[in-house]
Amino acid sequence: MIVYAECEFIIPSAHSLKEKRAVLQRMITRTKQKYNVSIAEIDHQDVWQRTLLALVSVASTQQAAEKELKRAIAFLESYPEWQCLNIHQEFL
Repeated sequence: MIVYAECEFIIPSAHSLKEKRAVLQRMITRTKQKYNVSIAEIDHQDVWQRTLLALVSVASTQQAAEKELKRAIAFLESYPEWQCLNIHQEFL
């Protein structure tokens, strides 16, 4: 089963693309290391304080894939340098 999610974040402390990318790269790397998900920025690459991340989890059951994706999203939401604006989730 495949579970897909898009998470939109705002990074209020970022005052340049360099600062945004530092925060983003740190969180993408940590998420990949801790959880069995694929993650990438899919929109707002040229905007300083905003990002849209796509996460995908694949497992043998829908429950296992959804559980891993929710754990990764909870980890991302717990990071104090940004705020989650929106989450959209789909089962494929």
